[in-house]
Parts: sequence; C-alpha cells; structure tokens
Amino acid sequence: MKRLAVFFPGVGYHVDKPLLYYSRKLAEQYGYETADVTYGGFGKGIRGSAEKMEKAFFSALEQAEKILEQVDFQKYDDVIFISKSVGTAVASAYAGKHGMKTRNIYYTPVEASFRFMKQPGIVFTGTKDAWVEFEAVKRGCEEGGYPLYVTEDANHSLETGNVAKDLENLQEIMRVTEEYIGS
Repeated sequence: MKRLAVFFPGVGYHVDKPLLYYSRKLAEQYGYETADVTYGGFGKGIRGSAEKMEKAFFSALEQAEKILEQVDFQKYDDVIFISKSVGTAVASAYAGKHGMKTRNIYYTPVEASFRFMKQPGIVFTGTKDAWVEFEAVKRGCEEGGYPLYVTEDANHSLETGNVAKDLENLQEIMRVTEEYIGS
C-alpha cells in the first residue's frame, strides 16, 4: 500500500515547528512518503485583515499548485493532508479543485477554512486563538461533522506559555494525531 502525507504550513508556522514536525515523524513511522508545500512571500498584518488573509490564501493556493504539479496522486492508496492555519484552507481548496479523496488533520483552521473543508478529518484548536474565535471553529466543526480537539487556554500554535503544560498538551495532540494517521 502506497501512502503519501502532504504538509501545508501556516503563514508563520513552518514544517519544522512542533505540530508539523512531529506529525511528519508519525507519518513516516507509518510508512508514508512525505511532501511539503513550502509557500511564502506573504505580507505583514494578515491577522485581523480579511483582505490580506484572502490575498495570502490565493497566493498560497497558487504556489501549492506549482509545488504539487509533479505529484502523481493516483499512485497512492492513501493520501493524508496535514495542515496548519491558512494551510487548512489551502489543502481543502486544493483537494476540492482536483476532486481528490484525502484524509485530513486540520491544526488551528481559520474561519474561512470551513468554506472549503469537505474532506473527512479531525480538527485541533485552542480556546485563546487570536486568529479565530473559538465559537466559530466549534460551529464549523459541528456543521461539517468534524471531531474537534480543544486545548484549553492555547493560542494559534496550540501553546499556553507554560512550557511544561505545552509539552503535556503536545503529547496528547500527537497521541490523537497518531491514532488518526494509523487508522
């Protein structure tokens, strides 16, 4: 069985940060080949600006198209998209545009992501995320039928500022992530 995990980072949250770094390790542990969608060139002041967020989304989607154009998704039996922040919208829009069937791990989706999220997956968010209101994520998950994993007092990186607590939370997030990858 051939498997592929594709990583869609956020604006400032790259693939070498904890959520995506350890997710990659887990995917590799389960025999997945991996591919990164490493986009960039976003302007400043995106948070709080719907216009700048939309511009960043379309730029990231265009870059994803170029980065993934050589990937033959048809040769894989299982494709999982692991995405963070605006990457959740990009991954979802990409899969929809190409009529793909993917499984998804959505880390801290922004509110606009739920317009594109049509594929099965699980969602992680924090209750103190400055990029999106918790109730909007909760509502999006309820409407889309997505299991929601909430980290109390956590920000957009799913961190609280307390290192010991963050490590404990990361361990639980990766436990759930591993369970999903391995299912």
